[in-house]
Amino acid sequence: MTKQENPKAAPASPKSSGSRSASANERIAHIVKDAYRGLSKALQVRLKEHDVMYGHWTFLRILWQMDGITQRQLSEQAGVMEPTTFAALQSMEKLGYVLRQKLPDNRKQVRVFLTPKGAALRSVLVPVAEEVNTIALAGIPAKDITVLRKTLLAVIDNLALAEENRADNNLAEDEKTA
Repeated sequence: MTKQENPKAAPASPKSSGSRSASANERIAHIVKDAYRGLSKALQVRLKEHDVMYGHWTFLRILWQMDGITQRQLSEQAGVMEPTTFAALQSMEKLGYVLRQKLPDNRKQVRVFLTPKGAALRSVLVPVAEEVNTIALAGIPAKDITVLRKTLLAVIDNLALAEENRADNNLAEDEKTA
């Protein structure tokens, strides 16, 4: 039953206040989702001030670390499908942020390189992202941030392991039925 269907449900807190309280038994997934949305929106607004699309941010971050990787590797690192990467790279190429090059030894493989303009965005955008993190973590003691970071990394590892085990089990089941 949704809040709309349940007249006894507590009213949603006003969006303008920006505050939100979670009940002690609210699912972690919902809290993480809401935190992600808040972080994403704050970053998106700031990137827009620099005429950078939010969808380009992840690709730029990866390329600042690993310039010249293949388009496929970029997709894997970003955790998106190759058509999504292809479309983003087309746009980023038009904006002058990247160059895509087929290598003479392997014409199928497309490597992605930052242009000077794309590389220069790092000095502008990284402080913007750091500002969002500072805002998000304001007033939280350093020891709690350390625990939060450690806990979220454990959640990520647990979910990856569960997905790996699930894939292994599905493969084993498929082999039995084949």
